[in-house]
Formats: sequence, C-alpha cells, structure tokens
Amino acid sequence: MGSSITFASEGETTTGYEAAPKTGKGHGIIVLQEWWGLVPHIQQLCDRFAAEGFVAVAPDLYHGKSTQSPDEAGRLFMALNIDQAARDVGGAAKRLLSHPQISGKKVGVVGFCMGGQLAMYAASKNREIGACVNFYGVHPNVRPDYSAIRCPVLGFFGARDKSVGPDVVRRLEEELKAKGVRTDFNTYPADHAFFNDSRPEVYSKEHADKAWAKTLAFFKENLA
Repeated sequence: MGSSITFASEGETTTGYEAAPKTGKGHGIIVLQEWWGLVPHIQQLCDRFAAEGFVAVAPDLYHGKSTQSPDEAGRLFMALNIDQAARDVGGAAKRLLSHPQISGKKVGVVGFCMGGQLAMYAASKNREIGACVNFYGVHPNVRPDYSAIRCPVLGFFGARDKSVGPDVVRRLEEELKAKGVRTDFNTYPADHAFFNDSRPEVYSKEHADKAWAKTLAFFKENLA
C-alpha cells in the first residue's frame, strides 16, 4: 500500500515510508521505529494505519541502516543522533500537514521501544503533535521535557518487561501527571515488544489487538 519517500527536514532531506488511504482524507500519524530500524514491521504498521483511514509516515531515523542482530541494533540505538532524529520527526510532521489527503491541523505520533521514548520527545518539541502513543519506550539518551508536552499520552507496557519494568512505568506516569500531562497507561501481562508480530518469542496477539484498538480510538478522538 505504501512507498518509500524523500522529504524535507529543516533545510536537508531525509527518507522514510509513507502510506495513505486509497480514497478520502484522514488524520496524519508519525510512526517511530524500534531499535532495529525502518524494517518491514514498521512499514506494515503504516499500511495498517492507512487501511484504517490515516495517512502514516515513518521517518528512517537510521538513514538507510537496519539490522536483525541485537548487537548491531544496540550499537545503532546508542549512536542515534537525537537532534537529527528530532529534525526528521519535525519534517515528517510538516510533510503530513501539507499532504492533500490530510484532515485537521494536528498529527499524532506513535513509537515502539526506542521510538516510544522518541514519541514523547517529539511531543515536547513539536506543537503540531496533538496525540502521543508510547509503546514501552526506552532510550537512556532521550530525556523529554515533560512540562513542554501539551497533548495527551497513551502508554502500553508489559509487566514482564525487563527494560521498562513496573517501577519505571509508575515513575514515568507520576512525572507526566505532575507536569499536567493527561495520561492513560496500560500494563499487560506481557513481555517487551509484545506488539511486534515479527517476533513470535515475545508477540502477544491478545494484548497487541487490545492496544491497537485503543490506539486507533485515541487518535480518532484527540485528532478530531
């Protein structure tokens, strides 16, 4: 359904993947990758959003690199240029808002693992973002200013997650609420990356389906 794209990013150009509905208009969604890169799973998520009537863009935050190796993913994860990633996300937001099939003046952002933390960072930096979804976000070098987030945050976490455990989730929710951010956090009896259906060792269809339905409803409500 979608295709590779090149778009402007603060005076430069970057690449990504874009999917749009076959007909009609819809709200824009930025999809932020896990530490593996812009892999088929993330592209397929853009296609799924398009099938639900959204226009979705996934910026390639690793600029052409991706991997199936956890060791290499860890190196790419730690080498991520956070400022460049923020510019790429801002460029994706502007592209969406100028898209002929977009309705509304705000876009949503959803991220997974590394992308979940970046989604909150993006929400703190971009006033164009009207709704943020964080799937088990983690990155030690990404520290959003929670007081600058002006949109609601929906979160999904796994109770068996060794990277983002229950104590981390509880502190995050408390910090967001203390800064006046409207939050809705959901913790399932699942592992980290339970939403990723390309990883059968951790994927949980039951909880992924619940999270997907909540995500769609959240974006439809808050981007209306």
